[in-house]
Amino acid sequence: MLMKTRVLVVDDSALMRGLLSQLIGSAPDMEVVGAAPDAQVAREMIKSLNPDVMTLDVQMPKMGGLEFLERLMRLRPMPVVMVSSFTASASDTTLKALELGAIDFIGKPRAENGKSMESYAEELVEKIRAAKGARLRSALSFSATSRPVSSPAPSPFPSRPGLAASGKIIFVGASTGGTEAIKEFLQGIPADCPPILIVQHMPESFTASFARRLDSLSAPRVIEAQGNEKIEPGTVYIAPGHSHLLIRRGNAGFVTELAATPPVNRHRPSVDVLFDSATALVGRKAVGVILTGMGKDGAQGLLRLRQSGARTFGQDEASCVVYGMPREAFLIGAVEEQCPLDDIARRVIATVCA
Repeated sequence: MLMKTRVLVVDDSALMRGLLSQLIGSAPDMEVVGAAPDAQVAREMIKSLNPDVMTLDVQMPKMGGLEFLERLMRLRPMPVVMVSSFTASASDTTLKALELGAIDFIGKPRAENGKSMESYAEELVEKIRAAKGARLRSALSFSATSRPVSSPAPSPFPSRPGLAASGKIIFVGASTGGTEAIKEFLQGIPADCPPILIVQHMPESFTASFARRLDSLSAPRVIEAQGNEKIEPGTVYIAPGHSHLLIRRGNAGFVTELAATPPVNRHRPSVDVLFDSATALVGRKAVGVILTGMGKDGAQGLLRLRQSGARTFGQDEASCVVYGMPREAFLIGAVEEQCPLDDIARRVIATVCA
């Protein structure tokens, strides 16, 4: 008999509770065991219903979604998927929720975003499935390392002579759990690092907030790529959520390029697209890194990158929130060296300097 994933839906809107419950309940392996309008009701339902996964509205009345999430992850850790509106303030709040231990997030369904309700339901259910099997990281694990937004984290690895002049370029891909993994990776990177290009699967209204947050917490400069920027040492380029990020030759070195071509592996931006552009133009001067995430985007691209002579790294299973993308890459021989998250930055910098 199929053991269904028991889901609790928490949202202050009765209409949204009904819609999310209907979409989740339509999946054969899902069962919505309850729907709560606020944190107080949700807390009692968690005690009585013992759900496997909870979807949580970012902006809640009485007790905000962040406050509730922080208490939950401290007292009764469980997989949580945040459901967020597409506003700038909601984007910032969603990123803080991921820092507090939420597994993933999804935007609220809306008719004008060009995505069918069927496609939205498929994405929602997929994220809930991944959350159920994800590795939980409690709010307490972040409180000791979280810094004020105005205080960039110094890299624990000192700058090295010739680091920026190495001619190397670092390419990084991530998905579920990647917002925190990328943050930790960049906090181990010195300010005079080689250029770094990153694809994180994320809707377009969230990538600008993500880049700003990383910029405030990292020694290198972090920006959301706009296209045609000169690729320079000491700078990290985040793919915007609406386009693939590539690298191309400019008049004096490499520049960023954005492409609104169809999704690859159901993603735009796609890690494979970034890695393939690195293979075509950078080859053995590239360093490829694949971090936590569900699915297989980036695995084949990393393999082609390694075959071109590049050095390649994958996050190990024990430190991944979801060991999907790194696992696929490792199984096909794309990963030259598998490392825990807290050691990847050091190994990458050592490789660049070798």
